[in-house]
Amino acid sequence: MQKTLFSLKRDIVHAGKRVYDRGYVASNDGNISARIDDKRVVITPTGVSKGFMDPEDLVVVDYEGKILSGRKKPSSEVYMHLNIYKERPDVNSVCHAHPPNATGFAVAGLSLDQCVLPEVVVALGSIPLVEYGTPGTDEFYTPVLKFLGDHDAFLLANHGALTIGKDVLNAYHKMETLEHFAHIAFVAQQLGHTNVLNRDQVQKLYDLRQNFGISTGGVCKSCENEGTCEVPESSKGYTRTCGSEAAQEKNARIASTNGIDKEALIKQVTQTILAQLS
Repeated sequence: MQKTLFSLKRDIVHAGKRVYDRGYVASNDGNISARIDDKRVVITPTGVSKGFMDPEDLVVVDYEGKILSGRKKPSSEVYMHLNIYKERPDVNSVCHAHPPNATGFAVAGLSLDQCVLPEVVVALGSIPLVEYGTPGTDEFYTPVLKFLGDHDAFLLANHGALTIGKDVLNAYHKMETLEHFAHIAFVAQQLGHTNVLNRDQVQKLYDLRQNFGISTGGVCKSCENEGTCEVPESSKGYTRTCGSEAAQEKNARIASTNGIDKEALIKQVTQTILAQLS
């Protein structure tokens, strides 16, 4: 059942408040939109905090960016939203934010493309890193289009994150999943170990995706196609282990020969986190 314009505006206002309350945006950052029909899109305005929007603040535009209704100017990223809708008829909402952990990976130039968490593999598949482009210009969204056919979540280099979905809540939930995954991935790296699922485990999860009718997501890197998942990565200071007992035992032997004191490492990381929180 197609939603009314009022209900879409209400959904965007609620999603904006969630994005703001969770710290995924600061000040007036971020933008959210929804497809109304094949002629119109409703989007958040520029210069307004996502946590303090009213339905009447939102702007309705056509697919060329012309304002059809609304008292404010649409987001400066409106053309990114419009081009996504043109390229993906199945997408009905776009959410762009700057969640700290995911944006940290984007700033570090790291994608989140490993098969680690089952829920993420099913919901998002892999999350590519999209090359940097100046915000508010064509060069900002053009690199996104290259990944658009196979992915629903993106890291925007030196900028933030982007998620798309079948409706406003779905696009927002993908942003939440992306940020949660980025946080867990960061903690695992600090602890010095990331356990990557193997090919058979991943295939079962992709079978679930098909059962749920999810056709996008891109192929994440399993242990076998990761290539380095069973050996230490000295440049990053942590190891990746395949999701099998044999590989885990192998990693334990490597760690012991390298003189890694895991208990001491965990204690050190815990103390550092507690010191930051206090």
